[in-house]
Amino acid sequence: MRPHPGAIRFRREALKVSLAKLSALTGISESHLSRVEHGKAGLGDENIRRLAAALDATTVDITHEEKP
Repeated sequence: MRPHPGAIRFRREALKVSLAKLSALTGISESHLSRVEHGKAGLGDENIRRLAAALDATTVDITHEEKP
């Protein structure tokens, strides 16, 4: 799975969740989350699943994967 930077940031901002809060919820550092949101870093499948759960989304919602 490849994270979709725009979708992740849009979802996070829509929920009014800071990078600090998202970091606390997922265990992914704020700096890494910021790089992901800017398309400069990726995430492994497990971190994508944790990020999706924290954003109350599916992995399809925040990745470049197609809906089944």
